[in-house]
Amino acid sequence: MFTWKNNIKIPGRIPGWTAGVLTGILFLAAGAVHGEFTVIFRKAVMICLECIGIG
Repeated sequence: MFTWKNNIKIPGRIPGWTAGVLTGILFLAAGAVHGEFTVIFRKAVMICLECIGIG
């Protein structure tokens, strides 16, 4: 059974979770370049305003 206590650190190796973090940052940057951030932000604001009852 593998647990975090048995994790052997090998010098010079990058942990596996860093690949996931870097991939996430890459996809966020690609979405921001294509203007998807403003679309998603606008939808989030409209949902919040509808839930509160202001809009």
